[in-house]
Amino acid sequence: METVKLTIDNRQVEVPSGTTIYKAAKLLGIDIPVLCYMDLGDMNIENKPGGCRICVVEVEGRRNLAPSCSTNCAEGMVVKTHTMRVINARRTIMELILSDHPKDCLTCAKSGNCELQDMAVKLGVRNIPGQEYAEMSTYKTDFSPSIIREMDKCIMCRRCETMCNTVQTVGALSAVNRGFTAVVAPAFEQDLEKSPCTYCGQCVAVCPTGALTEVDSTPKVIRALADPTKTVIVQTAPAIRAALGEEFGMAPGTLVTGKMVAALRQIGFDHVFDTDFAADLTIMEEGTELLDRLTRHLNGDKKVKLPILTSCCPGWVNFFEHNFNDMLDVPSSAKSPQQMFGAIAKTYFADKMSVKREDLVVVSVMPCLAKKYEAQRDEFKVNGNPDVDFSISTRELAHLIKEFNINFADLADEDFDRPLGESTGAAVIFGATGGVIEAAVRTAYEVHTGKKLPKMDFNELRGMEGIRSATIDFDGLPISIGIAHGLGNARKLLEDVRSGKANYHAIEVMACPGGCIGGGGQPLHHGDSSILKARAAAIYREDAEKPIRKSHENPYIQKLYEEFLGKPMSEKAHHLLHTHYFDKGNKDVFI
Repeated sequence: METVKLTIDNRQVEVPSGTTIYKAAKLLGIDIPVLCYMDLGDMNIENKPGGCRICVVEVEGRRNLAPSCSTNCAEGMVVKTHTMRVINARRTIMELILSDHPKDCLTCAKSGNCELQDMAVKLGVRNIPGQEYAEMSTYKTDFSPSIIREMDKCIMCRRCETMCNTVQTVGALSAVNRGFTAVVAPAFEQDLEKSPCTYCGQCVAVCPTGALTEVDSTPKVIRALADPTKTVIVQTAPAIRAALGEEFGMAPGTLVTGKMVAALRQIGFDHVFDTDFAADLTIMEEGTELLDRLTRHLNGDKKVKLPILTSCCPGWVNFFEHNFNDMLDVPSSAKSPQQMFGAIAKTYFADKMSVKREDLVVVSVMPCLAKKYEAQRDEFKVNGNPDVDFSISTRELAHLIKEFNINFADLADEDFDRPLGESTGAAVIFGATGGVIEAAVRTAYEVHTGKKLPKMDFNELRGMEGIRSATIDFDGLPISIGIAHGLGNARKLLEDVRSGKANYHAIEVMACPGGCIGGGGQPLHHGDSSILKARAAAIYREDAEKPIRKSHENPYIQKLYEEFLGKPMSEKAHHLLHTHYFDKGNKDVFI
């Protein structure tokens, strides 16, 4: 490998050719401030436009200061990172950025977690000379079901553009206009709802300011809790327990399941349930559907559609409806666990509690912003009443706990309520990429073969590679499985299926890198793959500690079928737990 030697702040370093000054300095432990730069680690994607110029350094022999995040090292280069010229330039750049930025920090959704605010403090910027003469950009606020765009706060770092176009390949955002009117927006500056946006929330996860935030549903939740005529229940997704602790200073991967349950009870929810119960239910329906398609395929039915695609992720479903509308009969018709839970809660559970549907409020805590959009889809409503009333993110739950002045770290562990709080290890691994299909395999193998699994852990289905595949032996029947996480990887995999280059029996797709553990509503991880790996390890740790690890062995799921649903894929189960998909194409993008 060709290398170059250079000097940074009087210290020599040798780096591979093509390394940027910023990365070379980092190897020496020298911290160069960055704002627009973003390194996505294991995904081998960097956002290094050099646009904000906060990272400028002085290079001997060059007239102009160089952006360190986008300037490659050269042999013999001499770099200085903190001369008076450099420090003055960074301060001036920050003052110019702030001169065109709203000053509503106290009420901004990113207050206390704003990279722009932190950088201003780091650079010692306390006033903005000449601000009275500066022009201010003005944009209307764009509200969508999941995401709020306040482009007055956009600093044109273009991180969201990298996530949307390069990582997710959604193509909903790009830079438009120049000068004070420059902004990152959908085509023709349309609202997000009229774009191909999937509401995955990865743009929100990387935005350094309050330009992109989630729709805050906590005020509506508080109002419901205060209404004595309402019975308010909550469900918590599997990935929440592996990340919520980070909002309270705990290390990534700290499991806080019991503390989370205790906090939700203190907030005032009438019943605290687990989305994992519905994940087990999803396996019963989706696994049965998989086996039905496989059986018909093996019996020569040419009309059967394979591979079957998982349908738990609403960001992925939305992406599929926009980009693969010629394959709408391929995904499983099973609803997501969030929506299955809502459907069962407002029928089976409501009947048991003698509560009217309209008086039962179902709140979900999700790692995903697309869940907000999913809960509002018309097909998940009965006479206008949604199966899930409000979906809040992990970050919103953390804010709610803090607002109720709960000392989270000191809470004693508590258990979920029954019956919709009992779950298996198979359900909890839904939170990590590969987990849904592994859970399905555990049940489908035993149902198909009538034999006990020779092993419980399918390590060949785990990992952080963007696209991976494995073949699972169903007692002589080889089942080919594909897995993708991140919508860009999903696109590649599905295009190979569409063209006939790849042949699978089943495919799992998660919209977010790492799966739900890396969802757009999780505590911000800034592309640090070690945080995602720690969360995934926690998920598998909880699975290993569960007394029951296969969905079909959940006694409360068995009771639900006995008392209410009949059997998987029955007429009643199909009515309540299954859905259909829509051809969204891109017809409305240019309207």
